[in-house]
Amino acid sequence: MTLTDERPRAPLPQELAERFRPRADFAIRAIAHEIEQDGPRLDGPLRELVQRGVEVVVRHAVDVARGGNGWPDRCARVFRRLGEVAFDEGRELTSLHAAYSVGGRVAWRHIAEFGQAHGMPADLLCNCAETVFRYVDELARLSGEGYTAAQARKAGRIALRRRRLLESLLSSPPPAPRTLTGLASEAGWKLPERITAIAIEPGADLTVPDDVLASLDGPEPCLLAAGSADSLGWLSGSRAAVGPTVRLREAASSLRWARKTLALVRSGAIPESPVVRSTDHLGTLCLLGDGFGLAALRDRSLAPLEELTAKQRARLSETLLVWLQSGGSAPELAGKLDIHPQTARYRMRRLTELFGARLDDPDERLNLKITLRAEQLRGGTGGTVLA
Repeated sequence: MTLTDERPRAPLPQELAERFRPRADFAIRAIAHEIEQDGPRLDGPLRELVQRGVEVVVRHAVDVARGGNGWPDRCARVFRRLGEVAFDEGRELTSLHAAYSVGGRVAWRHIAEFGQAHGMPADLLCNCAETVFRYVDELARLSGEGYTAAQARKAGRIALRRRRLLESLLSSPPPAPRTLTGLASEAGWKLPERITAIAIEPGADLTVPDDVLASLDGPEPCLLAAGSADSLGWLSGSRAAVGPTVRLREAASSLRWARKTLALVRSGAIPESPVVRSTDHLGTLCLLGDGFGLAALRDRSLAPLEELTAKQRARLSETLLVWLQSGGSAPELAGKLDIHPQTARYRMRRLTELFGARLDDPDERLNLKITLRAEQLRGGTGGTVLA
């Protein structure tokens, strides 16, 4: 039976509790004194609350023995509040538990002396001792509830402040350094000199380290890691793309590249891997990063191929890209393409007919090479290039 039951057990039988009542004030003072002498050092609000708690519990115990009903709300409030204050002051719950143990020991001593003086049987004294220390356990439980509640409130406040800091770092432009420093201090997060953004798939179940800011809600969850984010084992099991490590004011750019990388992994342009780093695929990102510009370049550069069939375009595009990348004679092209040299010569003559002098212009050749490489990365499907 706990003290939250409607009628908790009394430490003394009713007739003895009535006689003990005049000694209650003395017992309260004695218990509070010995807690101060033998218990942990408690200062300020915590000390005052413990003294108040001693008085509330002793008077409650006497009232219950005299027929009082239940554990009053004020008792529960006092001991839950003790847990909250202990957390707010940075104290461990063990300090309160130690104080309650001292208090229980002293209370039992007073009850035992009183009971023996009034001829209380030994078995009844044993029951009284059990009840006293059950009270101690219940007080510790109530304070634990208050401590946990205070922890949860603080965690909620910190999470909100860390989210606000993340949003500020990702804004364009971000706030002034002084503002960011203030936000970081409120969030309990040390501002690094450099930062790395990480884009992750929605629905990821992650335990995020303390040095990582997280926004896991919404369709595009992301993280901001202090420094270069070298150790990412905690991302195991989640598809993620890591942006480049940048200065604080460039966090939004790092996230933009991380999200582009993740999109290209989804499309198959970048090979699948649990964690992909954008810096390992910069060429692909540059080629496929600007959808509008690349589409315009493709339309202009590959216009001579537009009137051909899809099969003809594919064959001539493959041949042109290999030639632009490596040059060489017809036999060399044939070897790279696994075709007959005569077929390679025919294709090159056809390309010369279609493109003419553009094949001799270094700028045009560069544009063709970029366009054809991008088409190759996209699989030649004509799908939408990443915007």
